[in-house]
Amino acid sequence: MGRVLVVVDYQKDFVDGALGFEGAKRLEPGILALVEEYVKTGDPVVFTLDTHGEDYLSTREGRYLPVPHCKKASPGWRLYGGLERFMEEDHPHVYLAPKFAFGAQNYSYLARYAPDQITLAGVVTNLCVMANAVILQTAFPNAEVVVDGRLCASNDPILHGKALDVMAGMQMKVLR
Repeated sequence: MGRVLVVVDYQKDFVDGALGFEGAKRLEPGILALVEEYVKTGDPVVFTLDTHGEDYLSTREGRYLPVPHCKKASPGWRLYGGLERFMEEDHPHVYLAPKFAFGAQNYSYLARYAPDQITLAGVVTNLCVMANAVILQTAFPNAEVVVDGRLCASNDPILHGKALDVMAGMQMKVLR
């Protein structure tokens, strides 16, 4: 049994790029410290990467949010700040997980770690963080899903709080 950290979409376009917001910038020191702790102890870290192509504006998401962002391999697609190095460094238990919708489609590679605790941090609380939390809770029904609300943010603080309330209501442990 083990623990897993999932950092959701902490990418340049969500921090200081096309969809960036001030609240996201403040998360970097805490997320970086948590990632370094997990890497030091050999516990797995997953970085989800919101990933879009040239056709983004013709997708369902693009029709509702017509702001091109996180185009694969663009500067805005990369992890933000001190986390960017994890895209280049080789760590045996660090995973980059491109995703093409709000939630990652497959977390089955984590089964070998038999997670009993899965912690999430990142952006955007009321969209991708919540979607991935639900997916992980479904994929690993006996694991405690922990959403570190202190290390999550939304461009809408009211929706951030509501999302944390919903996840707490879904029997996730929410840290505030």
